[in-house]
Amino acid sequence: MRTLLAALLVSCAIGRAGTVFLPAYPHHVIAVNEADGKVTDVIPLETGMPLNIRLSDDRKFIYVATVDHNGIEVIDVAARKVVNHFVLDSARKQYRFNWMGGGTPDSSNKFYYTVTREITKGVDRFEADKPKYSVIDLAQQKIVRTADVAPEDEAANEGGPGRGGFDISPDGKYLYQFRDSVVVIDTSDFKVVQRIPLAKPELEAVENLNFGAALPSIHDPGQRTSLFFSADPYVHNRIFGIGRFDLNSRQFSFAPIGPAPAAMFGLEVTPDRKTAYSVITSGRLGTRRCEFWAFDLQSDRVSQTSEVHCHSRFTFGMSSDGKKLYMYGEGFEIDVYDAATMKHEATWDLGRDVTYGGIVVIP
Repeated sequence: MRTLLAALLVSCAIGRAGTVFLPAYPHHVIAVNEADGKVTDVIPLETGMPLNIRLSDDRKFIYVATVDHNGIEVIDVAARKVVNHFVLDSARKQYRFNWMGGGTPDSSNKFYYTVTREITKGVDRFEADKPKYSVIDLAQQKIVRTADVAPEDEAANEGGPGRGGFDISPDGKYLYQFRDSVVVIDTSDFKVVQRIPLAKPELEAVENLNFGAALPSIHDPGQRTSLFFSADPYVHNRIFGIGRFDLNSRQFSFAPIGPAPAAMFGLEVTPDRKTAYSVITSGRLGTRRCEFWAFDLQSDRVSQTSEVHCHSRFTFGMSSDGKKLYMYGEGFEIDVYDAATMKHEATWDLGRDVTYGGIVVIP
């Protein structure tokens, strides 16, 4: 009887476990069961190697940007299969994404907003256009609208570490770009309507180059909360804190916490919205140090710190129940840590080489 009861309890626990979705070489997205760290699904992609993934606001679809021919694939989360895929490249033209910033679907899952750079193949050379805001119609599988990026914003839209992550308001009126400042763009004409002097934390060059399109943060409809840097206009003293945004009203608040560390990675928030976790790094190569930091979101203060083994490149995530922290780099394994104690608990061998293109966790 006890053996049967124990088996039933384990079965129920596994049934309730969430799923981790990861991009993997050479052209797959894998699904991992959080209960035991086993790969349950391998989803093949049609357009090449995945470089960036993000979850739709309604949690029904995963959007994957692929690098081989600048493609987009849409995965149905429930069915665990690709339901739409296409490439933007043609024989004479390529449309380079701002891969490090990615893009964002709108709330209707009909359009995908990003920045592209058109490259045309001529008789004796390639000609590269300036970056442009682009709207991709997912049903028509093509770019249907573009607009020039303002000259002062071109450099920040060329791609690179942590540049240009996007989000869009639920009503589709405003596009938010999170980079050296928060830039609010009117989607009707792509004109900048507001610049908020808060910057996303930097990543060191040897770290994960992909912030992911969505802020790794509290992700309620129309609300975003994440870590930001700020500097005073006089001595430029840099501090970090927690910024909260209402994507419809463009209202924001910023709660400063302390002097800005050398580099910070993400903000993962527990389901009860009371605690958040980040990875803080300092030093480089042989002197590099990494720490987990826990934040009390009710008082906006650091509540706990603990040193953690550094990866040369890594992606940071949290389990669906908020009790585990995940770290992995390019490779076959995920290190699992207990969120309460910040101690290493297990290492999952995935049997596949995963990219560092982000992580999606679904309850």
